[in-house]
Amino acid sequence: MAVAALLPTLTVLAQGTVDDYKRANSIRGKYSWKMTNGDVQMHRKGDEHVFWYSVWNGDSTVYKEVNAETGEVTLLPGNPEPPRQRGGWRGPQRHWMEVPDEKDGFPMSPDKKIAIIHKDNNLWIQELSEQAANGQTPPEDWKAEEHQRPLTTDGDSTYYYSVWGSFSEDGRYFATVKIKPAPKHYVYYVEAAPNPRRGGEVRGMSNHPNTSTSVGRTEQWNTGGGVRGIQPVLHRQEYAKPGDSLNIRIPVIVEVATGRVIAAPYDELVPQYDVSRPEWNKDGKSVHFEFNERGHHTYRLLEMSAETGKMRTLVEEKNDKYVNYGRLYRHHFKDGKRLLWTSERDGWNHIYLYDKEKAKLIRQLTKGQFYVRDILRVDEEKGVVYFSANGPTGLRQNEQEDPYFIHFYKVGLNGKGLTCLTPEEGNHKATFTSDMRYMTDTYSTVTTPPVSVLRDTKDGHIIKTLETANIDRLVAEGWTAPEVFVAKGRDGKTDIWGLIRRPSNFDPTRKYPVIEYIYSGPGDQYVPKSFSSSHYYLDGLAELGFIVVQMDGMSTSFRSRAFEEVCYKNLKDSGFPDRIAWIRAACAKYPYMDVDNVGIYGCSAGGQEALAAVLFHGDFYKAAYAACGCHDNRMDKVWWNEQWMSWPVDSSYVECSNVENAHLLERPLMLVVGEQDDNVDPASTMQVADALIKAKKDFELVVIPGAHHTMGEDFGEHKRYDFFVKNLLNVNPPKWQDLK
Repeated sequence: MAVAALLPTLTVLAQGTVDDYKRANSIRGKYSWKMTNGDVQMHRKGDEHVFWYSVWNGDSTVYKEVNAETGEVTLLPGNPEPPRQRGGWRGPQRHWMEVPDEKDGFPMSPDKKIAIIHKDNNLWIQELSEQAANGQTPPEDWKAEEHQRPLTTDGDSTYYYSVWGSFSEDGRYFATVKIKPAPKHYVYYVEAAPNPRRGGEVRGMSNHPNTSTSVGRTEQWNTGGGVRGIQPVLHRQEYAKPGDSLNIRIPVIVEVATGRVIAAPYDELVPQYDVSRPEWNKDGKSVHFEFNERGHHTYRLLEMSAETGKMRTLVEEKNDKYVNYGRLYRHHFKDGKRLLWTSERDGWNHIYLYDKEKAKLIRQLTKGQFYVRDILRVDEEKGVVYFSANGPTGLRQNEQEDPYFIHFYKVGLNGKGLTCLTPEEGNHKATFTSDMRYMTDTYSTVTTPPVSVLRDTKDGHIIKTLETANIDRLVAEGWTAPEVFVAKGRDGKTDIWGLIRRPSNFDPTRKYPVIEYIYSGPGDQYVPKSFSSSHYYLDGLAELGFIVVQMDGMSTSFRSRAFEEVCYKNLKDSGFPDRIAWIRAACAKYPYMDVDNVGIYGCSAGGQEALAAVLFHGDFYKAAYAACGCHDNRMDKVWWNEQWMSWPVDSSYVECSNVENAHLLERPLMLVVGEQDDNVDPASTMQVADALIKAKKDFELVVIPGAHHTMGEDFGEHKRYDFFVKNLLNVNPPKWQDLK
């Protein structure tokens, strides 16, 4: 009773009004980056101990040069970087889902007397004239047939040679792969209302009348001046999905003088997800390549003899869940005897030094509860590795700071001398001189504006403060930073970090529904960590009368491996037990946040997760807006889904499917899809819609003609506003014509 008496009386006032909508629609342009004086864009000047940067001074962009040795800052008369020249037409771009056939290329021998070309599924030698070798004749003259001869003869359409290879340093061998091509999986798109104002055809897709793969357009345009085409256009896009057959790549080494082919043992490299292109070792007697086993439980760095084809393992990563191969890094030392490698094998991403000749670990260079993000430089002469990392390391001044903040470090190859070069609290971005002698560092947090400094990399001490951003103009306009909020996750121990965005007219006596913006899953962390004048996915929606939140729960990246591995064969988890605990904790602290009135929205993986929230956690989440979701992982791209859901495709895919679980829907839902989404197959959304219809569930479906992978564009954003106003505020949204 006494506690209740101290709390403000919470009232429900008019929200979702015309004025709220107008404020929501205008707020994105209200708080401009130009109101943040001192936000720096830093560059290195060649190989000198000099930096230059651009900075907004409140009225215009100015350019300054920094002498790192003296700390002197000089105002420049203009932009020292010349404008970039636009290149000529290069033909259609290859779509990121398209697997190249590797039949184009023209690798030259070290002496430039011959080149390798692809012909009739084999490798051929092209003899080069002195003029051709020096680039003094046009490309068509380089390939005169009278100067061609076959190097290999056993290739055919079912197992052919890639020309994307390289010669050994002495020119004796040519290393490449032999490819056993798999049938291609295509996704088809009908562009119902062709509109050149959207940028023409879907990038990388082919216009596809019947079986044509031409990229030319065949629409008929309205000659009466209309901007839309009359007839729909059919496109198709190469798009491999989980469980599909994939190309098999077997490394081969060809002796140039004789045509003798030395191939890696086929049976030791299947089943495979991928094999990298072989690269020559320093001795020219062997190549190394990486083998990623299908299912991602095993990943090996292999070495293969040019003489015998015998393979040996230099480094092996094994995990019963998955090897996070996208995080692996390797550096081969110039002496050919050592190798630097990164791995999550001890539960965190760390740096390891290997003896290549013995294929044995020499030592682990970094260790502890922190996560190595990037290797910046391996200075072999000085015996130092420069890298970035996040997480508590025991070296910074504030051990309670956000564990996602990136800092910069160096450590000796002897495993000693670990030094934090950027100890100040904040998320850091660094630029180094070419010799790593000096660095500039810009750091900030979501709530504190950026500071840019010049540092000495011997110990990281600050030589000079270059700029300190000023946000007085932002604050004068009414800007406030979102609140950084931390609460325990599902285990009651692990900190979950997130943001709370209140409306600009926030009134603590009101009762506010809560909306979570979600993008989750492995591969990254998603809550902003650096200063910004606006947060697109939080700000506008809050103005309608909501409190909008965002957090990184378990199954996301850059904490411990165990934190991320919750996702394994379990993408439907999406950290929801952590998210619900976090929101409950926030609502307990702030009674104006309505814990019984929580909505959620997201796009792509976030779209899948938003729908999953009301399917699997409908007792907590009361409404969901799901855009372009990969609602069934069997329908989405192979490289993303097999990484976390494994291979072969099994019952876990069914258990995580929003399609298979659509019958569980009991909450308001708006599905949104871009008609031309070339990231997530639009059929994924349509299959959910079909399942919901069969289950006799009420929902809304919004299809954006011509749109690609999208949250919904302007139309969908307005629909999202109306959806939550109607279903969480329980009021009728204003008529659209009243908002013009």
